[in-house]
Amino acid sequence: MTATEIRSATELPARREEIELHTDDGLTLVGELATPLSGEPVATLVTLHPLPTHGGFMDSHVLRKAAARLPALADLAVLRFNLRGVTSPRGTSEGAFDGGEGERFDVKAAMDFVAQRGLPHPWLVGWSFGTELALRYGAQYPIEGAILLSPPLHRASDAEVAAWEGNGKRLVALVPEFDDYLRPAEARERFASVPSLELVPVEGGKHLWVGEAQVRRVLDEIVARVNAPAYPLPTTYDA
Repeated sequence: MTATEIRSATELPARREEIELHTDDGLTLVGELATPLSGEPVATLVTLHPLPTHGGFMDSHVLRKAAARLPALADLAVLRFNLRGVTSPRGTSEGAFDGGEGERFDVKAAMDFVAQRGLPHPWLVGWSFGTELALRYGAQYPIEGAILLSPPLHRASDAEVAAWEGNGKRLVALVPEFDDYLRPAEARERFASVPSLELVPVEGGKHLWVGEAQVRRVLDEIVARVNAPAYPLPTTYDA
């Protein structure tokens, strides 16, 4: 075997299953579950994608790369799905974008699926708009915690943010140094009601986490919280 560098398009071996989620308001959402090729996952990432009206979908690059790498490198299950009204190569989820309101049913459908499948130790991983859904609706579910990538804090209310303090669930925010909406200094102020928050300023980072170095940093930070023995992630694999 030879060591091959993990690149942007690398997809490592995993079980990949096309799945459907069913919401309490009667919609069918399309998605994918990726799990380790051998053995059971040690934890589960339930991913919530960026804003659909700005191109966000289940294949947004950080989430796609998490599903492509983390089942093999960190023994994680990765659930990705299109929120209501969103299209990707996997297909189109029913319904229409609802600005974060009706999407509460989408979050519940994902968590219902996790429970039905018995997927272990779920974490919500939201990116941009997805962080708003995690903050607003995630704490009511039996999750280990939530990891927020580039949280803009446009929709989550002060009360919804404050509700994370003392709820027994971890809250981690990766905030890019050069974010378009919320930078580390402001994030410290906006999350002041959650002193237990783990705020991770990411030097050189931008809202969209463009570039392999930034993607690796994000995936490393996720794995460090969710399956610490697998940290740091390797940058090569045996081919």
